[in-house]
Amino acid sequence: MPQPPAQVRDLVLLLARVVVGIVFLAHGLQKFLQWGIGSTVESFDQMGVPVPGLSAWFAALVETLGGAALLLGLALPVAGVLLTLDMLGALFIVHLEQGFFLAGEGGYEYVLVLAAAALALGFNGGTYSLDRLLSGSRSESTNADT
Repeated sequence: MPQPPAQVRDLVLLLARVVVGIVFLAHGLQKFLQWGIGSTVESFDQMGVPVPGLSAWFAALVETLGGAALLLGLALPVAGVLLTLDMLGALFIVHLEQGFFLAGEGGYEYVLVLAAAALALGFNGGTYSLDRLLSGSRSESTNADT
């Protein structure tokens, strides 16, 4: 099957980055603004998250700044790795014992998908990103298709 033009692939990657970025940004801001960092620490402690004070700050900052980075296409590999580590922590510390399905049991399917999406987008975020603008380069796929 023929590949879609590079511009279409880059628009799809931009859409994916925006959607996944909004999800992470919303969860990070929720920890700061809706629950407050104190309540987030208490929640992490009740869930058995190690070093809940540090872990809550890490999660809130990584999700907020990493989500914004995905939205903007800035420091994508770093954001992708940090967001993936954040989600793997959630998976192994909180969600794994709940089973696979999120609905009803709080399983790990959601954090697993977010980890994979963050990693994939972090290393292939498309041409429409601040990383590309700041580096002054275009992707090889775009150059090959033009």
